[in-house]
Amino acid sequence: MSGETKIVTGASAKAAARLFNYGNIIGVLLPPLGLLWMGLSMLVYAMNRHHPNEKVGHYTQQAAYRLYALVGLLIPVATFFPGKGLTYYLATWALFAAILIPWSIIDLRRINRDEWHDVVIESGEPVHE
Repeated sequence: MSGETKIVTGASAKAAARLFNYGNIIGVLLPPLGLLWMGLSMLVYAMNRHHPNEKVGHYTQQAAYRLYALVGLLIPVATFFPGKGLTYYLATWALFAAILIPWSIIDLRRINRDEWHDVVIESGEPVHE
């Protein structure tokens, strides 16, 4: 009995590579979805970081670094916002948008220009009894 062969298409890998960047853009443009994206982004990262096509993992990791660095910076900084700090939160949101949106668009353009090839996956080895 031999293993099964599966093919991950280049188009599928390209779509997976774009996913985290699209999530970053939507999360920053629609702040209520930003909180949802923080949780969902961890799932997307876990699924795509070790994708059979190594480029998917690379692009996912780069997009995740940007998001998690900004959110990680927000936590200690926001601790010192005076009062309700609505103005400070709005300024922080604008800063996040100014960083994440252009960088995500640049990354999406890189992904679109990159060459995406099919990856063949051999699942399992012959079983000897």
